[in-house]
Amino acid sequence: MSDRTAPSLATLDALLALLRALPSSPQRDHLVADAEALQRAVAAFHMEAIRFRMYSVDRDLTQIGNPGDARARFEELRQALETAGFHTRSHGAP
Repeated sequence: MSDRTAPSLATLDALLALLRALPSSPQRDHLVADAEALQRAVAAFHMEAIRFRMYSVDRDLTQIGNPGDARARFEELRQALETAGFHTRSHGAP
């Protein structure tokens, strides 16, 4: 972990704690797996993997119904990553 990724990884840890606390289901398990893969991508500074995994977690959250504070925490993560200089989208935000 570096100073550049520390805030993003801390926010991601909080998001993962929220997701792991959700009731067990195949969708929740898939979402947690994608979020864990995102965590590894951030730790590795892998730009393309970060974009791909951000898309996947965003899609998973929408499919599962944006439970609790998960969407807000995800948007905090997006902001932390973008502040650190990581591109989280393959195109400009609408």
